[in-house]
Amino acid sequence: MKILRIFIILFLFLGFSHLKSDEKKDELKIKILKNIRCLICQGQSVYDSESEFAYTIKLIVDKKIDEGLEENSIYEFLREKYGDWIIYDPKLNKNTYILWVLPLLLFLLGGAIMYKKIK
Repeated sequence: MKILRIFIILFLFLGFSHLKSDEKKDELKIKILKNIRCLICQGQSVYDSESEFAYTIKLIVDKKIDEGLEENSIYEFLREKYGDWIIYDPKLNKNTYILWVLPLLLFLLGGAIMYKKIK
């Protein structure tokens, strides 16, 4: 009877730890899919899109997570295959400087115009 209880407890523990692992994978998958742009829909994330492209990307991300790749490795894989535009949060590099600097320049320009108008 004691052995049966031990097996039941062990079985429950292993079952729940497997569920936690699946929950972590699902959370990671959702996080990644929400940060990837659908190249067909162009206004939606892959998570929200129903296009064939989005379905394919969902399968690729799922496969990469099962292979044990981390989030950044999956983003890097998708960047190499589809370009920087596929990621909603692009890295700072020579091709994306304008994305990062333009808002600051517009803010400074607007401040200078307002300063001159007030003075």
